[in-house]
Amino acid sequence: MPQRLFNLISTIWVGSLLTTGYLVAPTLFALLSETDAGRVAANLFHTQAYVSVVSGIVLLLIANRVLRMRDAGASSIEIGAQALRRARRVIIAMIACTLVGYFALQPWMNALRIAAQTAGTDISHSAYKTQFGALHGVSMVFYLLESVLGVWLVCMRGVRASVIAPA
Repeated sequence: MPQRLFNLISTIWVGSLLTTGYLVAPTLFALLSETDAGRVAANLFHTQAYVSVVSGIVLLLIANRVLRMRDAGASSIEIGAQALRRARRVIIAMIACTLVGYFALQPWMNALRIAAQTAGTDISHSAYKTQFGALHGVSMVFYLLESVLGVWLVCMRGVRASVIAPA
């Protein structure tokens, strides 16, 4: 059961990352004004950030529980500890990407957006445009890194096939 739950949560997490960042957000910018698309995308990425943190923590809890069961000699646990430890490192890196990309950079970007609005314009027509663009670029790199790590996590054969013996 823990393997199935681990696989389900990791697949939902990575699927939501890919869908939000590479399907929904570009579609918004293709269909809406830049300001409206940015507002909607910001809300989506806000939700995605919390999905990422919660999913990552739950996966770490599952991984730690399975490793403790294995170390305690649970007969239903196969030798998949190394793959599970590797998966834990990937999950921690993915959470770190979210923490930096969303919870560190986004507040800074929001402050620039508010400063532009206070000056009576939107960010794309303000003096903050270059700084905002640079921060947005760095944020996108962290999102891309988290996405690549997520795809790697889902595709890791060791976690999918041999961490826990089927019940």
